[in-house]
Amino acid sequence: MIPPSVRLIGPRIGRRRDVSVAAEPRPPVSWTVDAPTGWRAESAELRLDDAEPVAVPAHGVLVPWPFADLAAGARHTLRVRVRGVDDDWMPWSGPAEIEAVVFPGPWTAPLLAIDGPDTEAAPFAVRREISVADTVIAARLWVTAHGVFDAAIDGIPVDDALFAPGWTAYRKRLGLATTDVTALLRPGATQVLSVRAAGGWFTERYGFGDTAERFYGDQAAVGAVLRLTHRDGRVEEIGSDERWRLTRRTEIVSSGLYVGERVDFRRAQGGWREPGFDASGWETPACIAPMSLPAVIDVEPVRRVRTLRGSRVLPSAAGTLLLDVGENVVGRVRLVADGVAGSRVTVRHAEVLEDGALNVRPLRAAAAVDEFVLDGTGPRACGPAFTFHGFRYVEITGGAVDPGSVVIDVLRTDLRRTGWFSCSDDRLDRLHANIVRSFEGNALALPTDCPQRDERLGWTGDAQVFAATAMTLFDAGAFYASWLRDLRAEQEPRGGRVPTVVPDPLPAVGDVMAAGWGDAVTIVPSVMAARLGDEAIVAELLPSMRAWVDAVAEAAGPGRLWETGFQYGDWLDPTVSRPDKAKADPGLVATAYFFRSADLVARAGGGEAYARLAEEVRAAFCEAYLTPAGRLASDAPAAYALALAFGLVPAERRQAAADRLAFLLRAGGYRMATGFLGTPVVLDALLDNGHEAAAESLLLQTMCPSWLYPLSMGATTMWERWDAVRPDGTVHPSGMTSLNHYALGAVGDVLHRRVAGLGVERARVHVRPWFVEALTWAEAVHDTPFGRARVRWRRAGEAIAVTATVPHGMLARVELGDRPVFEVTAGEHRWMVDAPLAPPREPVGVDSDLAVVADTPGACAVVSAALGAHDVDMQVEFDAYIRWVPGRLLRAELAAVAAPPAVVAAVDAALRDLDR
Repeated sequence: MIPPSVRLIGPRIGRRRDVSVAAEPRPPVSWTVDAPTGWRAESAELRLDDAEPVAVPAHGVLVPWPFADLAAGARHTLRVRVRGVDDDWMPWSGPAEIEAVVFPGPWTAPLLAIDGPDTEAAPFAVRREISVADTVIAARLWVTAHGVFDAAIDGIPVDDALFAPGWTAYRKRLGLATTDVTALLRPGATQVLSVRAAGGWFTERYGFGDTAERFYGDQAAVGAVLRLTHRDGRVEEIGSDERWRLTRRTEIVSSGLYVGERVDFRRAQGGWREPGFDASGWETPACIAPMSLPAVIDVEPVRRVRTLRGSRVLPSAAGTLLLDVGENVVGRVRLVADGVAGSRVTVRHAEVLEDGALNVRPLRAAAAVDEFVLDGTGPRACGPAFTFHGFRYVEITGGAVDPGSVVIDVLRTDLRRTGWFSCSDDRLDRLHANIVRSFEGNALALPTDCPQRDERLGWTGDAQVFAATAMTLFDAGAFYASWLRDLRAEQEPRGGRVPTVVPDPLPAVGDVMAAGWGDAVTIVPSVMAARLGDEAIVAELLPSMRAWVDAVAEAAGPGRLWETGFQYGDWLDPTVSRPDKAKADPGLVATAYFFRSADLVARAGGGEAYARLAEEVRAAFCEAYLTPAGRLASDAPAAYALALAFGLVPAERRQAAADRLAFLLRAGGYRMATGFLGTPVVLDALLDNGHEAAAESLLLQTMCPSWLYPLSMGATTMWERWDAVRPDGTVHPSGMTSLNHYALGAVGDVLHRRVAGLGVERARVHVRPWFVEALTWAEAVHDTPFGRARVRWRRAGEAIAVTATVPHGMLARVELGDRPVFEVTAGEHRWMVDAPLAPPREPVGVDSDLAVVADTPGACAVVSAALGAHDVDMQVEFDAYIRWVPGRLLRAELAAVAAPPAVVAAVDAALRDLDR
């Protein structure tokens, strides 16, 4: 008998979470089982409608479709049931209603566009009256576009999606949005189907400075097909014909993602989206062919995910309303304005202030200005329709605007949150919140680098270093799967080379074959398989993964060292002045990634040849770059971090290499010395090799550059540069300074896996907490594909209590301090780990209880003088770097460099004085 507490949740179709529709003929199926400790599902069955059940794997994670291909438009019910070991079958689950939203047959409808446009990239609107027979029982609308659109029936939006159908590699993949609009129809009536269109990503100018130009096309276009199903089964298709009418005279005068939107309410044509409007003066649209065959993209759309109200009003010049939203967001401003006809309300956006005014220099060519021309008829609701901005501060001029009417719509792809972290140090909680906020701001249609300046591109390097963090924080499987299909489409004509941006509207930049960027094709699918159980995406991308490694092998040559061509390398290494001139040798970094990708292809089933290739690259790497003493030829922290984290260093030399990494970081005062590629792996390289104190000093450093420094400058998102805002409050003078850039936030994965100790890989939870000395507790929660997992540890006297929740269907590998590694099954678990109490510390200064050496000249002088009385060199090092290392770690560092006992005693005495 199956226990009554066993509960089945699902089934769910496809990868996306917001609807249960099949965007392909053979969608994967998922479900979860909530069961008591000790109960395990042994087998499972799926039933489609009333057909015979089909046996499927019991794990319930993206199970391959076991039935015949779904026919376009077909509707079915799907049920699942499971059986435990020595149990009967549980009852069938409730029915999941599914519909195959695959367009029936090839798309043949032309797109509607302005005929002989007189304005560049002008937005337009089209409408068509439809006689809905009283026999219509169902309707589905299909819309595609060169650009972005919104659609309505009788003025009612057909859904809440924004910027549909998103940005894809238009020349290879054109998105097709589809919505069930049955509820909006009125059988027996004449209704109006209307669509507004703007250029969006399609007509945007891409490039830098004067080189920016349109890549895809000069004009927006939109195609719509409405399929009406009648009671007798007949399907009536309403597509592009001469009955559509088009107007260029909409209230939206111009719209661009970078420049913003200009709206003139004097041009509005009231009631144009409703029946009875006289459109006889409108023109006949031109019909053009779509750039590629439209297809439904199985990914959640962009939506408004929350609304912010009550922005703080800041001092500003007369006639100007300056607002602080309170956090760096991505979205749009809505307000109510009043004024005489022709008066202009201008809304400007920026991430940062300078001298009390908007600092827009980091936006470069992105004007980020929305303008509304009033019609004098009274208060008007103002807000853009087809643009978005990245900002914290808003400046509003013109018209009469009540600050209370201003609201901020926060926009992103509507992904479900799956990961949470918290601990006893509020700063790490705030860091984690900033990481989440940055991913949200850069998950708008595709994974972008930044959301505010004239870029907003799908840089492959940023995506690959952050992928593990992203897939812990959100259920981003459909999101990344769609982007990887664009990557594959852009790669195919390039002989295996992966562009550095996907989609790629910048061929001169995208054609660069760069390590760490192109490796997104091997790393991101591998992360999806490990974190989300998505083995299918690896199988789908395996030819692309092989092609990339083959291209790199050709570039490296028989010597297996990739030392040719331009490399971004450890981009934005903070210890050098140029972003592409990191201390880590670019050839070493590229060869390390060459090994990494070859190894991943071999592990993904790419063949024995790739395993041999990986070993050849490893041998060449060690021969060229690694000395017998464990030193790298490129003596830089990023070089050691990558070599250690990727497994390039032989076991007998690993400790020496890790010791050198720790030494270099200590010599730099535990300020960050790594860029985009070294930063995600540096803490793991330390922790895996016995350098917990160094890792803690690096993680909890507050001086610039560090993960926590931006918090002292009011950051609410991750920065592109460690010193995007300098300690004196000035913005970095570079033209490349984003305050919402998630790459350096890849440390979020370490907060979950190591600080809290909750890692997930396929059907296994890895409980491996790092008992950070400065913390009293830490916790992570992760909604895995199997269910909710949790790990929490808390200091309790002379011990640490560790609790873990392992979901049904998973095993847990547990590593606790010096104990032997062991495994446990699903359920609730608790262990006690011996750990002596850390000495009590009183907070000093304003930072936290970690800062036993305060950031004040007097406190620092006490320790400095104590050192100077015994060792001037140590005094100089302390004065330059270590003022913010916690006292107990300062003691550890003095021991690591074999400081004389007199020095240690002097520092101890100074710290005791400060504690008092």
